[in-house]
Amino acid sequence: MIQQLSLSLHRPQSVCEHRTVSKDGRILCARIVEGENHVSPDVCRDCPFKAVNCRHLRFALRQILPRPLLVRFNGRTEIWDDQPAELRFERAACALRVLPIDHPRACAACSLRQPLQASAEEEAAPAQRRAACAGKVVPFAGREAAPAAARSA
Repeated sequence: MIQQLSLSLHRPQSVCEHRTVSKDGRILCARIVEGENHVSPDVCRDCPFKAVNCRHLRFALRQILPRPLLVRFNGRTEIWDDQPAELRFERAACALRVLPIDHPRACAACSLRQPLQASAEEEAAPAQRRAACAGKVVPFAGREAAPAAARSA
C-alpha cells in the first residue's frame, strides 16, 4: 500500500473561531453535534464552513469517521484505514434569506454573501497597495513656487 505524504509548510493557517484546544491537548470543534468533536488540522482545513465563508450562515456539523476495512488475500490479513475523516453539514441555513443549505455550493452564487474570514489573496492586496504607494513623491506647492520665481527673474 502506497501512502502519499502532503506537507503543508507553505499553506497559511487561518484562525477558526469554533476551534479550541482541550486541557489534554486535543483539537476540538465546537460546531460538531454528531460524531467525535476531536478534529485534526486536515479535517479542519476541509471544513464546509470555510468553503461557504459567509456571516449569514448558521450551521451544525457532523463528523463521519471511515470504518476500517479488513482485507484477506493470499493468506494475509490487512486492515485498510487510510481514508480521512469528513465533515458535513448536519443542519445549515442562511439567516438572511431563511433558506436551508444542503451543500456549500448552494451559497457560491449568492449576491448577499458577506465573507466572515478574509482569504489570503484579500489580505495580501492592501499590503501590495501600500508597497506600490511607498515610493510616491508629492511636491509641496510653496517650495516649488519660490525657485520657479527665482529662475524667471
